[in-house]
Amino acid sequence: MTPIGALIRGVLAGAFGTVAMDLVWFFRYKRGGGESGFFDWEFSVGLDDWAKASAPAQVGKRLYEAFFQHELSPRWAALTNNVMHWSYGMGWGGIYGIVVGSAQRPRILAGVPFASFVWGMSYVILPAAGVYKPIWEYDLHTLWQDFSAHLVYGLGTAASFRALVGRSK
Repeated sequence: MTPIGALIRGVLAGAFGTVAMDLVWFFRYKRGGGESGFFDWEFSVGLDDWAKASAPAQVGKRLYEAFFQHELSPRWAALTNNVMHWSYGMGWGGIYGIVVGSAQRPRILAGVPFASFVWGMSYVILPAAGVYKPIWEYDLHTLWQDFSAHLVYGLGTAASFRALVGRSK
């Protein structure tokens, strides 16, 4: 497989992994009493307040404002959240594809260390960006909820990549 082929397959696999992880979060949201449908929840319909925006949106806002030296209006909170969330999941998928694309036969269980790495990096990047607390300030339940969702992401990405590679390996 060419590096570009591995990258493209990885990006697509990252999209599938992102959907898998989002389904876990959505199930938890509904179980906790959430009332929005999946589409509205997934695409942050109605989000127009930075104070209510998730970490991806907060990072996107900071990047935009640092680059353009201009405040980003809250009306862009939903779009910023979606662009950042999907770019992050697909970007990590691309990296995964490049790394495991050289393997003789990509293993689905490679998704476990991949998920662990992505999860760990979020607790390095997001506190540095000021949108998360340091990892030691979270309780074990919160960390497990986040880590288990990332496991689904990693395994979903790995399984999707394996399927996209198909019999060519």
